[in-house]
Amino acid sequence: MYYYIGYPLVRTDVALLISLYGIAFACFFGLIRLEKTHFFTLAGIAIAFRLVFAGSIPNLSQDFYRFIWDGRMLVEGWNPYLYVPNDLMASGTAPIAEAQELWQGMGDLSASHYTNYPPINQLCFAIAGLFAGKSILGSVIILRILIILADIGTLYFGKKLLTRLGLPVHHIWLYILNPFIIMELTGNLHFEGVMIFFLVWSLYLLHKGSWKLAAVVLAFSVSVKLIPLIFLPLFFQWFTKHKASQISKQTVPIIWKGMLKLLAFYGIVLVTILVLFLPFLSEAFFENYQKTVSLWFQNFEFNASLYYIARWIGYETVGWNLIREIGSITPIVVLIFVAGISLYRDNSSFQKTITACLFGLSFYFFSTTTMHPWYLATLLILSIFTHYRFTLVWSFMIIFSYTAYQNERYAEHLGFVAFEYVVVYAFLVYELFLRKEKKEKNLTVAQTN
Repeated sequence: MYYYIGYPLVRTDVALLISLYGIAFACFFGLIRLEKTHFFTLAGIAIAFRLVFAGSIPNLSQDFYRFIWDGRMLVEGWNPYLYVPNDLMASGTAPIAEAQELWQGMGDLSASHYTNYPPINQLCFAIAGLFAGKSILGSVIILRILIILADIGTLYFGKKLLTRLGLPVHHIWLYILNPFIIMELTGNLHFEGVMIFFLVWSLYLLHKGSWKLAAVVLAFSVSVKLIPLIFLPLFFQWFTKHKASQISKQTVPIIWKGMLKLLAFYGIVLVTILVLFLPFLSEAFFENYQKTVSLWFQNFEFNASLYYIARWIGYETVGWNLIREIGSITPIVVLIFVAGISLYRDNSSFQKTITACLFGLSFYFFSTTTMHPWYLATLLILSIFTHYRFTLVWSFMIIFSYTAYQNERYAEHLGFVAFEYVVVYAFLVYELFLRKEKKEKNLTVAQTN
């Protein structure tokens, strides 16, 4: 069985949503162009835009109901990884306030599975449960405050990292003021914002040379969302200072020294993650968590790119959906790709290392079975430390994924999905090949003159 996922709470007037989104993007670019050097003015505007959502209930996502459910379970002393909401409601043993409202709000898909949110994410949910354990709106406000505070932290460390890399500081506004980020993270309460705060902080510390503390902070990022685990192989060259093709007898001592440091870095990350998970660990936890995570690869599908092409080929050749087979192969293919660019691509500078992270995660998102809009936030923040802007284009085009919600019955419109990815791929090809050729041509003309 497979599922389309991501049902919003109310059906959306998509034409109006896309129109307003387009206006917001036009204002976004105009604001940056006019005020990009006025840091505190733009920071104030960014916070003000987020506070607009302060007392509102998200209507483009229902995930927050599960967040509140998990947090209240923790506050009551129950391990949220061990209980399925449907089972608790059926037995009448749900130990939390407003259980009926939360259960109905999260929808059957979430209510029928174990939670998959890592421990730092659960801590955020528990804070909401602690201070607003009997009010859904109160819990929403607290969760939103945490996400806004994380964005402020991302602004602070992102600015510092841009300065260290010698890049224009105003690039940070491409993330902080982006309407997509404000809508999906602050508005719809997705905790990619908290994960990104720890990720950017970790990258700043790593560039600064504080690699041990960077490892701890990176573990915190993973403990909000698992996705930063994909970056671990990509730090190989930053620590060893060599590509695989450059290894020789003379370089072995240098590389070995860097490898020892890299292994220590990995060790700190993994031990910290283990410590954070420790209060929840049991034999049942491992079984439940593995089942839930595997669903994202072999059961769920939404707004996919290459997977939809592979799915069509499956229907044409064998007559049914090959999501289980494709989903089981995808992680292996992604791992091979990430390992390849880690070992053989030139990642000698820190900016090139971040670019490798951008490409590695992009490949995963292009090949995944499920690409929700808020996933894109991580690519967008990585891109501001590089010269690539296809993520900025994608942050606008991904609004078309909401066309799946314009009717009473959920129905994904593959024409809009195709339109989204054609534009994104076209701009990516331009950045990878055509823009480089244009620069080289202009340089040749300048040298000739």
